[in-house]
Amino acid sequence: MEENLDKKTILIVDDEKTIVEMLVYNLQKEGYNTLEANDGEEAVRIALEQKPNLVLLDIMLPKIDGLTVCKRIRQTLNIPILMISAKDEEIDKILGLELGADDYITKPFSVRELVARVKANLRKAEISEKQIEDGDSKTEANIITIGDLTLDLNKFEVKVRGEVIDLTLREFEVLRYLANQPGQVVTRETLLEKVWGYEYYGDIRTVDVTVRRIREKIEKDTSNPKILITKRGVGYYIASK
Repeated sequence: MEENLDKKTILIVDDEKTIVEMLVYNLQKEGYNTLEANDGEEAVRIALEQKPNLVLLDIMLPKIDGLTVCKRIRQTLNIPILMISAKDEEIDKILGLELGADDYITKPFSVRELVARVKANLRKAEISEKQIEDGDSKTEANIITIGDLTLDLNKFEVKVRGEVIDLTLREFEVLRYLANQPGQVVTRETLLEKVWGYEYYGDIRTVDVTVRRIREKIEKDTSNPKILITKRGVGYYIASK
């Protein structure tokens, strides 16, 4: 298929040939360009050279495992990474603090669900890029301050008690959505829809693990959070003071 530079490019990383062929066929049918890698070393090389718009990344890979690949790509590129895992893989590990994958999907998966996840992640990334570009062109401050928490929406920067906190784009978006309505409890389902862009597909545990990642970075005591609070059985909110 002739490459169209206007199309989004997806890097598919899996050592199972039948899965790669199936994903290439279905994603190209949806109008995407595709790149392929069958082991971890090849995946890192292609990602850094070709700079795809999104990576579909299997965890179990020859040479370098998918978690290490994710970490290496994340050091250079801030693009959506969707991990493909076996059912027995731990979500905490997949979405771990040091890795920063955007989400995961378990095998066996439906093509329809995977395509929906790809579209949602690309759409959110595009919106975020536009907001960053718009922010760069603004001169006025666009800052939310709630207690010890400060969000600079132009710079996509978070500070807690004056200290800059290193968050992934997805973590920042969770905080921003909650900070726009301090004291108001937001359900996990709403966060999944508004931040991840999933209206139906998606696992709410993704939200829980991402919130836990954020707390590890912004709270003095994660067992007794003062900024990002859980409303048991409902969802999360930012303390209004």
